[in-house]
Amino acid sequence: MTIFDILSPIDVPSIVQSFFDLGRAVNYDGHTMPLLSIQVTELKDGIFIGCSMNHCIGDGTSYWLFFNTWSEIFQARGNNISITRPPIHKRWFPDGVNPIINLSFPHQDEFISRFEAPKLRARMFHFSSESLKAKANAESNTNKISSFQSLSAFVWRCVTRVRRLPCDQIINCNLAANNRPRMEPSSPNDYFGNSLHALRGVTTAGELLEHNLGWAAWKLREAVANHTDQVVRDWVDTWLQFNMYGNEFGMGKAVALRSGYANKFDGKVSSYPGYEGGGSIDLEVCLLPDSMSALESDEEFMDAVSLPHQLH
Repeated sequence: MTIFDILSPIDVPSIVQSFFDLGRAVNYDGHTMPLLSIQVTELKDGIFIGCSMNHCIGDGTSYWLFFNTWSEIFQARGNNISITRPPIHKRWFPDGVNPIINLSFPHQDEFISRFEAPKLRARMFHFSSESLKAKANAESNTNKISSFQSLSAFVWRCVTRVRRLPCDQIINCNLAANNRPRMEPSSPNDYFGNSLHALRGVTTAGELLEHNLGWAAWKLREAVANHTDQVVRDWVDTWLQFNMYGNEFGMGKAVALRSGYANKFDGKVSSYPGYEGGGSIDLEVCLLPDSMSALESDEEFMDAVSLPHQLH
């Protein structure tokens, strides 16, 4: 198998899931399985490095901090190893919160569920320009909507349209937010652990499609702006920026990013910075086959998609 065999198909080949060691594990399996696994798959013209990390260790920010640091140590070749961003391992807990939580369950089956993803299509879509940002801000008469908020709103509207949902059905657009810069005082960017939160834009399918891109993007912008230190702390009480292509391990710069089996569900969208930089973004979109086919036939959506650099 070659790099082209992985990157050229329209859908992400299912064999990519076998390149990750702990694809179907859940956090609780860390009692008996590794908390971190690196699987290196040799291709005819390159390698695929599959990294699997138990979420009890850290979140996506911590994941990429580990990957970047590992690459930095390798590139030093044992000479004057100096880590640019040393991870901060001291755990943070709000004042008055006891980090030890006892679960009153006699057996793990009472609180552990194992998700089995339905048959999905996963496809990468490349977006190279910021035209969506300009359009969303113009339609909302503002300059506060970010590129990512605009793109998220765009995908939200397009996927909702091709799903042909009832007008009165309530729908969500969930975004994973890094809590570190939102805390007061702010947590260090190199805090190694879990510090993330799910933000949510909520409306009905009919209302989302009746309004324009700017309206949808503003709803997501409001969700981000309203996510403050107090919101994070209240959430805890209720309970009781990365370099992805610069990593190098002796065979040159990575040409693409792909994910494994974990967290795949209908409507899941994962975003990665585009290979060429400049604000470009690669989105891995997972949909049921009929919805994906409809999305591929949606002119507004496909007009915004561009050819990724690695396939030029």
